[in-house]
Amino acid sequence: MSVKNLVKPELVFAKQQISSKKRLLEQLAESVGDRMHCNADEVYDALLGREKLGSTGVGNGIAIPHCRLEQVNRATIVLMSLETPIDFDAIDRRPVDLIFALLVPPHQCDEHLATLAQIAELAQSEDKLALLREKQTNSELLAAFDSLI
Repeated sequence: MSVKNLVKPELVFAKQQISSKKRLLEQLAESVGDRMHCNADEVYDALLGREKLGSTGVGNGIAIPHCRLEQVNRATIVLMSLETPIDFDAIDRRPVDLIFALLVPPHQCDEHLATLAQIAELAQSEDKLALLREKQTNSELLAAFDSLI
């Protein structure tokens, strides 16, 4: 499945005011809980559990927090940009301002890895990242993402 099909308008958040990695994970969990009818605490625990294994800050200001979750019936990406970059313990030590959170059902292991690879590939293009970073509204951010995939 194309990464483009995994992002829904209701899970795109441009220029968010978030001040820490912990608060970012909480916001992701709350957003997913509200819009996908999942338990926000379980989403948070799953995302945090993955982060404890090692930061999902992949470099170039990108983070790809991800987890497998029983409550999710299909792979989903939450796309978020931050007004001000935050420390995310990224591998290159750069602060993060673009987030591609991936939630997948436990049985979609192959799709999970393929989606992570596609997002990581996008993260290698400074031009594409700059385009995403300049978008000010949710709809602009979604349209830019769709145009890049």
